[in-house]
Amino acid sequence: MEKILPSIPAKRYFTIGEVGDLCGVKPHVLRYWEQEFTQLRPMKRRGNRRYYQHHEVLMIRRIRDLLYDQGFTISGARNKMQELMDHERDKKRNGEVLLDGLENLDPQDDTSAQSAHADTHPVSTTGPQTWGQFRQELLSIRALLDTED
Repeated sequence: MEKILPSIPAKRYFTIGEVGDLCGVKPHVLRYWEQEFTQLRPMKRRGNRRYYQHHEVLMIRRIRDLLYDQGFTISGARNKMQELMDHERDKKRNGEVLLDGLENLDPQDDTSAQSAHADTHPVSTTGPQTWGQFRQELLSIRALLDTED
């Protein structure tokens, strides 16, 4: 029953009808899934109208795949979605642990760190030139990731 779904346009918000068309499910099914899958929380505005964001459309496609294509029950799909969410959270946590360690680096001590690794790690000409610049770039990426929650 695998159905080719249309590509998701570059929009910030999607109505329930648009999401239904993009995911191959009817709006009443989407409303039901909101009750069954706690991760699915579209923004509600005027008159309780639902507006879905891009990540929610992807989540709905995942749910649809689990239920319709892989044959999961609602309960099984709910458990699988929770596993996927936990896995994503763990991946993010592991990245944050790496970045937390970078906060302790001394940006003034760039030369000693570079010379210690000069033999085994060639210096890129397109990226940051010092450990301090590298640290700043990673911290700015971390800040961007933290604001997406």
